[in-house]
Amino acid sequence: MEFAVATEEHLDRLCEMTDQAKRRLRDLGIDQWQQGYPSRETWARDIEEGSARVAVENGAVLGVLAFKTGADPSYGLIDGAWLTSGDYASLHRVCVAGESVGAGVAGALFAHAFQLARDLELPSVRIDTHPGNRPMLRALEKAGFARCGQIRLVGGLEDGALRIAFEKVLA
Repeated sequence: MEFAVATEEHLDRLCEMTDQAKRRLRDLGIDQWQQGYPSRETWARDIEEGSARVAVENGAVLGVLAFKTGADPSYGLIDGAWLTSGDYASLHRVCVAGESVGAGVAGALFAHAFQLARDLELPSVRIDTHPGNRPMLRALEKAGFARCGQIRLVGGLEDGALRIAFEKVLA
């Protein structure tokens, strides 16, 4: 599997994978991503910023995530405690193509993101997910993230939504 910064040519595929993920979440009875987020405009902005990273195998995009640096407004207040203070990378909008669910794509994306953070000399990576998103909760724990507490999203279509916060300290 190879990784690349997403480009405009990937946009339709990112939207297709997002639609698949939204259906899977809805079928699990989870309200995450059911209010129009993430949208085509969200991915277009990530592409423009250079934060969307794709996992590609044999020319096919199998997954994507947004890799961000700098303080995330949603991570300012936590009911619990972060493992580190100071700088960190954050991951958002982790999405795997329907045909690749369970094939290790999310774990490979996480490993890629950990290396990106190490290259930037960041001490940790943070991420959050819906409390009912059991597939993502399992993937995060498998990737070595530690559960740190609960946060509320700040801004956007899911403003105020409760999420479980995780952090992975990088060696």
